[in-house]
Amino acid sequence: MLFRRVRTVLIRPFDKGLVASTLNFDYEVRSAKDAFKDAPDIKIKDEFLDLANHIISSKKGKFDPSTFDDRYEAALAELVKAKIEGRKIKPKPEPETTKVIDLMEALRASARLSKTDGKAKAAKSKAQSPARKRKATPRKKAG
Repeated sequence: MLFRRVRTVLIRPFDKGLVASTLNFDYEVRSAKDAFKDAPDIKIKDEFLDLANHIISSKKGKFDPSTFDDRYEAALAELVKAKIEGRKIKPKPEPETTKVIDLMEALRASARLSKTDGKAKAAKSKAQSPARKRKATPRKKAG
């Protein structure tokens, strides 16, 4: 079993060992045409492409698998070791889920809010013109 599922594999010789490749059933494979038929046809602005290229070029590098630390495998090995030793296994707390914010929608909402705030402030300042403003006079106490 691979990843909690029974999988069909192809095992073939390679040098001094064997290589296993997982095979897919026909219902698991979709054509690229079907997979991308609902994807919208969009035109990306040159400035965004330049920005993406800059980010990719600044982050790219060589991958050295010997420096890769598989935290999942290490955590799984620790759980197995704890189980063998009879230690109690404490489940990790679920991470808090946060609301995913669509940045563009947040900017649009902010722009709409600032427009309505500007109109409200203008109306308020117009209503409080000098002719209408009155200062409260202090009351005399009965003495």
